[in-house]
Order: sequence, then C-alpha cells, then structure tokens
Amino acid sequence: MDQQLTVTFEANRQRLKRLAYRMLGSVSEAEDAVQDAWIRWRRAGEGVTDPAAWLVRATTRLCVDRLRAAKVERAAYKGPWLPEPLIEPLTDDPVEKAEEVSVAFLLALERLSPLERAVFLLHDVFDQDYAEVATTLERSEAAVRQLASRAREHVQDARPRFAVDQARVMQLATAFMTASATADTKALSELLAEDAIMVSDGGGKRSAALRVLVGRADITRLIEGLRWRHGVQTLGDITPVRVNGYPGFLIHLEDGPATFAFEPGEDGKIAAVYAVRNPDKLTHVM
Repeated sequence: MDQQLTVTFEANRQRLKRLAYRMLGSVSEAEDAVQDAWIRWRRAGEGVTDPAAWLVRATTRLCVDRLRAAKVERAAYKGPWLPEPLIEPLTDDPVEKAEEVSVAFLLALERLSPLERAVFLLHDVFDQDYAEVATTLERSEAAVRQLASRAREHVQDARPRFAVDQARVMQLATAFMTASATADTKALSELLAEDAIMVSDGGGKRSAALRVLVGRADITRLIEGLRWRHGVQTLGDITPVRVNGYPGFLIHLEDGPATFAFEPGEDGKIAAVYAVRNPDKLTHVM
C-alpha cells in the first residue's frame, strides 16, 4: 500500500507544485507545502476515492495557512517584494504559461486575501468547478462565487493581452544589460517604454532600490548613479534563462546571484524589469 500511495502522489506532484507556487510566490515554500501534503497523504491516503481532488484540497489548505501566517512578515519586508523567481531553460516549448507565472500576475495575486487567491487559482487557472472549490475551502458555493468575482476585479489587467515574441524580448534584454553595464542612458531610454517600471528586491540583504522606479527617466537616473558610485561591477557567469515565463538572465555578481526578468510592452519596448537579489529567494539557483 505504501508503494501505491507513493505512485499516486508522484503522479500528482507537479500539479501540486504548480498550484503551491502560484499560491505562495515561492519555489522553496511551494516545495515545503507539497512535502507537508505528502506527509498528510501517507497518513490518510488509504481508502481515498479521489486522490487527485484530496491532494489539491490538502495542498490548498496548507498554502492558505502559510499565507495567513506570513502576513506580518510580508508587511515588514524591507523594500519592494517580488516572488521567488521561477527559472526555466530557454526552450521553444516553455513548461509554464507566461500569463500564469508572470511577475505582474503574481504581484496582482498578492493583493488578494488567501481565500480569494485560492478560489481564483482553483477555478480560473486550474479549471475546477465552483462546487469543487467550495468543498476544498469549506465554504458555500455562493460565497466562493463572490470571492471569485472580487478576485477577478484585482487581477484582470495583470495578464498579458498580446503575444510575446520571445526572440525580440531577449534582444531587448541583452541590449538593456549591455547599456546598464556602461550606463549608456541614451541607449537605455530607447529601450524602455516611457512609463516603464523597475522593481528590485534585495530584502534588506543586498543593495537594491527601496521603491519601485517609475518611468524611463527614473530608471536611467538610478543606473547612472550606481555606475557613478560603484563603477563597473565585475560579472561572473551570465546565463540566459526564462524567468517567470519571460526571457531574462541569471547572473552571478560579486556578492551573489541575481535574476532579471523583462516584460515587454505593446510598443515593442521594455515595459518592466524585475530584479531579485535577496539571497533567501535564490537558494535554488546557488
């Protein structure tokens, strides 16, 4: 029976990890939640008639508990908060859909309550009907529908509305990194949309802007200032990767790794740059 429980769990593991990552915005916490679900499954799995549904329920409830417990910690976070980067090789066939793991989408989910987040993901992303979601969260179907409606109002503008040319975005990303290294403000201005944003997450443990930079002028001033104060920082290995569904880079700096993700805009320029430098969020790439 233990072997059959293991086989059943492993058949569902990837789906559970996908759900947990979208719930928690953290690769490491998602893995921990799935591991906790495995422990519960080993204790209660024998005799379960619908293992897939049981495992989704258990994982969702574990993630809701984690989100509630993390509320105070998130509120005290130093500087902008970004999700732990989900990194994939640059292939022609990405495992994850960009619209489901993009940083903008995950940040929109952060504005939801734990229950709203669970309802939205289970119904709108993982295609469960409202009755199933209501059972998972131990709420009435009417309450679940109301939670879903509120959630959609918050996240409807966060998903990409146009096809992304991956090759073009990588060209923009490469040009941005080159221009940043030399503080070429003219080149940077030409690459960035007028209302572009840059979010850098150092968590108070690595140097990073303590606010979201808004507009190409704001971004170029920061990069110019960093070059003036610190000179050219020596870069180690630079690996092109897919970060949260978009082309980006994994870079090894003198003080540790960093990831950069680039979100394109409708004008063919860079709409957003997301940089994660907090070492606690990069343990899976060290």
